[in-house]
Amino acid sequence: MKTQTAEAPSSLPKPLFSYRKYWAKRFGTAPFLPMSRAEMDALGWDSCDVILVTGDAYIDHPSFGMALIGRLLEAQGFRVGIISQPDWQSAEPFRALGRPNLFFGVTAGNMDSMVNRYTSDRKIRSEDAYTPNAEPNRRPDRAVVVYAQRCREAFPETNVIIGSIEASLRRIAHYDYWSDKVRRSVLPDAKADLLLYGNAERALVALAHRLAAGEPIGQIRDLRGTAFMVPRGWLPGSDWVEMDSSEVDTPGPLLRHADPYAMTPENGPACAAPAVPATGGQVVQFARRPKLDRATTVIRLPAYEQVKDDPVLYAHASRTFHLESNPGNARALVQAHGERDVWLNPPPLPLTTPEMDAVYAAPFQRRPHPSYGDAKIPAYEMIRFSINIMRGCFGGCTFCSITEHEGRIIQSRSEDSILHEIEEIRDKTPGFTGIVSDLGGPTANMYRMACEDPKIEASCRRLSCVFPEICPHMGTDHAPLVSLYRKARAVKGVKKVLVSSGLRYDLAVRSPEYVKELVTHHVGGYLKIAPEHTESGPLAHMMKPSIASYDRFKAMFEKFSREAGKEQYLIPYFIAAHPGTTDEDMLNLALWLKANNFRLDQVQTFLPTPMALATAMYHTHRNPLKKVGRNSETVETVRNARMRKLHKAFLRYHDPENWPLLRDALRAMGRAELIGNGKKHLVPAFQPAGTGAGCAVRRAARGAGKMPAPRAPAKAPSRGRR
Repeated sequence: MKTQTAEAPSSLPKPLFSYRKYWAKRFGTAPFLPMSRAEMDALGWDSCDVILVTGDAYIDHPSFGMALIGRLLEAQGFRVGIISQPDWQSAEPFRALGRPNLFFGVTAGNMDSMVNRYTSDRKIRSEDAYTPNAEPNRRPDRAVVVYAQRCREAFPETNVIIGSIEASLRRIAHYDYWSDKVRRSVLPDAKADLLLYGNAERALVALAHRLAAGEPIGQIRDLRGTAFMVPRGWLPGSDWVEMDSSEVDTPGPLLRHADPYAMTPENGPACAAPAVPATGGQVVQFARRPKLDRATTVIRLPAYEQVKDDPVLYAHASRTFHLESNPGNARALVQAHGERDVWLNPPPLPLTTPEMDAVYAAPFQRRPHPSYGDAKIPAYEMIRFSINIMRGCFGGCTFCSITEHEGRIIQSRSEDSILHEIEEIRDKTPGFTGIVSDLGGPTANMYRMACEDPKIEASCRRLSCVFPEICPHMGTDHAPLVSLYRKARAVKGVKKVLVSSGLRYDLAVRSPEYVKELVTHHVGGYLKIAPEHTESGPLAHMMKPSIASYDRFKAMFEKFSREAGKEQYLIPYFIAAHPGTTDEDMLNLALWLKANNFRLDQVQTFLPTPMALATAMYHTHRNPLKKVGRNSETVETVRNARMRKLHKAFLRYHDPENWPLLRDALRAMGRAELIGNGKKHLVPAFQPAGTGAGCAVRRAARGAGKMPAPRAPAKAPSRGRR
């Protein structure tokens, strides 16, 4: 695999496993990372060097962040303990393992705690898949903030580091869907010393060794992938330059500043810009600013106090933030919060394939901690026979959090590493029957894909490598994945290898060989796929390919299924109420579903997650995919509960409960011709007994004990009686 970095060789990151191991390596490897003092005593530990606090149950499996990070630190020689799902009502549970010698590492878990606990309609979920027996309410709202505050309360002088997807998505001021307001960065609320965002292995390992060497955490300001609080206007050195991008639509200064919106890097020497007429016809000669060194340039985003009240500045900040996401050319960012700044160093450099292999080679037990006994943990049951083969996604879908967290550069493991893990599953995981449930990642078929020119990759500022078209520089060869599939199913003891991760079908259609291999050997009857919509407006705001790409993939899928003698089906996923979607768009999608005989059981309504581009559209009614100004393009946005419910109802046009709402909407839209009892109609004119909104309300009231159940008549009426 190519080295994916724009850095000069002299500035390449230190290899992840080249550090001298910490002295505590003498204690060896723990069977499970300890969760109690008794386990620490059995290991001969008097203290932990690092204590990880997590909102998930502790499962010693590489698909769970606390296990992956814990085992990585253990491999560096550190003693790592875990406090899992502590009672956050007091600080006492956070003292269970004593004071950590180096730091507390705080994470909400594999999922954002708000997404985990609430539906897209802001209703509390009845189950938590990351908790034994799916028990709900085992983690607080905004768990990173609560856990970090309790750690600080338990041991005031101890370093507190926050990370995971919840912290990553809240590293700057962000719109919070659940409170319907812009909240400040998670850093000041959590009172943490440092925030690690994205894939944090490099920063975490370097940080642990530097703290162990006695360096104060307040002086560690140079690690990529970190964020921290500093005094207003602080700069790392005298050679640094601040580029102000805190306003839009303001008169330009006499010196042209570098454009923070530029989609390509600045090229060429400093030169005179053309003369520009000023007010009153006077000609003013502008001087072009010399090219700035991106490594010593920081961009000032609009302050929290600005974006919380000004949607246009929020959209501008969102666009600027996302354009600084390529680790090859990203500049540092800074955002004022009151009298202090939140400083974000550029994103972490991706791991190499040997580094990825070593991370996944840790001695995982591949099962939950023994303290859970026979309790079932749904998230574990789902992934215990699955393997993560890569990280990242260059799709850039605006509603997705993968880009903000894992980045656009694909980091892949080697064939040998993956095949070895299959053998580990076969030999170690209880209940293995020979079926690998998934060989995938954030996207199933981006394995080993990369820009064909490292220099172009390092300078690129596109938000997606596949939208509006697949970049001609993006390598889309599926041959390495086909080879992996063939070797995986040839492993002794393996009966079938399934692919359950989301598939990027616009890439897949470029390789008929891949689609044939997938359909012939790796589909278990159904393949989930996500066209998300059929109409060009919503798809453009999602940065998703046209429905024509889905049609091409569907034709190939059905052709190869017939050739294999298999009856297999695609299960499409769609999103309701996404920004940029009109009622007419949802109607057209419903008609497409009906024409293709799709009756969806599970549908999703757009959920605005912090920092996503689609969330910026939802909150601001502006499109950050284009340059933002006071008079820039506005975005159709569905916000009120009734309209969100209507858009969801279009996806389930076949459900009688939705018919009254859809009939009202069709009449209001002037499409009453779609109401009737024929095949050409979307919803029938009649309403079956016991269905509809009124009946649903009465059923809910009876379930809550507020309304008596209807009595059956003493004697059934005779035929024909009224």
